[in-house]
Amino acid sequence: MHISIVRKMATDTRETLIVDRKDGIVTVTMNRPHRKNAASATMWAELLQVFREVDDSSTDRVLVLTGADGDFCSGADVGGMDERANSGSDVSDEPPKHQLASMRNITDICLTLNRLRQPTIAKVRGVAVGAGLNMALSCDLVVGDDTSRYSEIFARRGLSLDFGGSFLLPRRVGLHKAKELALFAEVIDAKEAEAIGLVNRIVPSSELDAFVDDWAARLAAGPPIALAMTKRLLNNSMNVTLEEALDDEGLSQTVNFSTADTAEAMRAFVEKRDPKFTGR
Repeated sequence: MHISIVRKMATDTRETLIVDRKDGIVTVTMNRPHRKNAASATMWAELLQVFREVDDSSTDRVLVLTGADGDFCSGADVGGMDERANSGSDVSDEPPKHQLASMRNITDICLTLNRLRQPTIAKVRGVAVGAGLNMALSCDLVVGDDTSRYSEIFARRGLSLDFGGSFLLPRRVGLHKAKELALFAEVIDAKEAEAIGLVNRIVPSSELDAFVDDWAARLAAGPPIALAMTKRLLNNSMNVTLEEALDDEGLSQTVNFSTADTAEAMRAFVEKRDPKFTGR
């Protein structure tokens, strides 16, 4: 089901991101194509800012995260220090942060993305590796095209997993497959990523935008409170007992039955029409 009201797209261009808003759908495009959209310090800061803005918004219904010019994200820009120093980007008079402080910043970004109440979709072309892959896995749904490639590439750089990879990857593909992907750090293609459940769907490159637009529009037209509660229940499902899950479901349904959206859904069912949800 698509949103019937068409509004003009609002575009917000930042130093490393392009943020488009239309019909409740926020599309965040990582925009450092000369580095395959590797995340610089500025990009991390801008991502955290945008994720917080979306979380606080009463009109943003869905977040789509993607990358510019044929790549999703090649991870953190660990090799870009000389370029930043020469260009003046990401450089200040402040002393450099200790690595632990930098990693705590990554923790804040990862948690903010994972905790968004709105449904999130990663739209992947080209490479999604390292922290870039784990950003995609932090989204509720991952859709890639047939050019996409994926890797927990950290071991090749002498590093261990970050951006939630140790938590997210086993939940996607199982523990033993996660160990294989992380320890060997191999790059896998779109076909294998779909076969092992790393992504939800792989579609032809020419169809990727339309496919994600359709999913995003259907989610944006859904009941925001109920979807947020469903997302939370599923995210917590591996951390609770069955009894606790049932208690959480009961509390969530009790809240839902008090909302205007549930009443609207019931009326729409009787009247044989599509419901119009307001998030109230």
